[in-house]
Amino acid sequence: MARPLWRGTLGFGLVSIPVEMHTAVRDPGPHFHFLRKSDKKRISYQKVADDDAEEVSKEELVKGYEYEKGRYVVLTKEDFESAAVERNSRIDVRDFVAGQEIDDRYFDKPYYLLPAKGGEHSYAVFRDALRESGRIGIAKFVMRNKPHLAAVEAIEHLLVLSTMRFREELVPASKYEIAETAAKKSDLKIAHQLIEALAGRWDPKKYSDEYRANLMATIEAKRKRQKPELERQEPKRDSNVVNLMERLRESLGQAQGKKRTAVRRAKAKRTKHVAA
Repeated sequence: MARPLWRGTLGFGLVSIPVEMHTAVRDPGPHFHFLRKSDKKRISYQKVADDDAEEVSKEELVKGYEYEKGRYVVLTKEDFESAAVERNSRIDVRDFVAGQEIDDRYFDKPYYLLPAKGGEHSYAVFRDALRESGRIGIAKFVMRNKPHLAAVEAIEHLLVLSTMRFREELVPASKYEIAETAAKKSDLKIAHQLIEALAGRWDPKKYSDEYRANLMATIEAKRKRQKPELERQEPKRDSNVVNLMERLRESLGQAQGKKRTAVRRAKAKRTKHVAA
């Protein structure tokens, strides 16, 4: 098992559960490097000053905040240390809220919380109680001297902590104005029918990254000096403005056709199974 990113306790009230934090996401690549075309040598990057293009050593680098165009306040290592939140090793659950109350824009990155040695029983009790409550724990914790807001929920057999954005990090929707128009009932009726025709259960296996698959197929084919077999691309969309109702009806017909086909296939499969 990979080394944990963070160790500490998950706490609410007077309860403390020893846990370890592990990443829950991965970067599948592919990753690329810039090369010199003539000999395929990797290119490195240097830090240079804007005005004279002279290389700047690590020892000469300082961090500055631009408060006016071209004017900076320089902060020292001590300034950052004094501003840092006091380190602690506790994920402090402050509230338990209904999941549907949380705006999706607040969620950021997920991590797995695993029980540390000696915490298996209390971990299981908290996980199962949290799942049965249907609620999500809202917590704060400190990592690398920075406070983080987080959501803690039970997913499958684990506790999952998702870092969250603070309110001031979100751009308010009120910043953007759009023309208000009233939807026609006839348009809404067709739109609702289309939504129902495409309704289903969430299944992440249905969705894939064709671009990554095509890149990997291209890399492998070029390595073997072959022609790549690429995934079929989405058809080009008509850029012309068309009648909404026409598009809705067309989409509804396609969706209903796919659904009928799926039902026929399922019936045929059941009949074949019974006959066997």
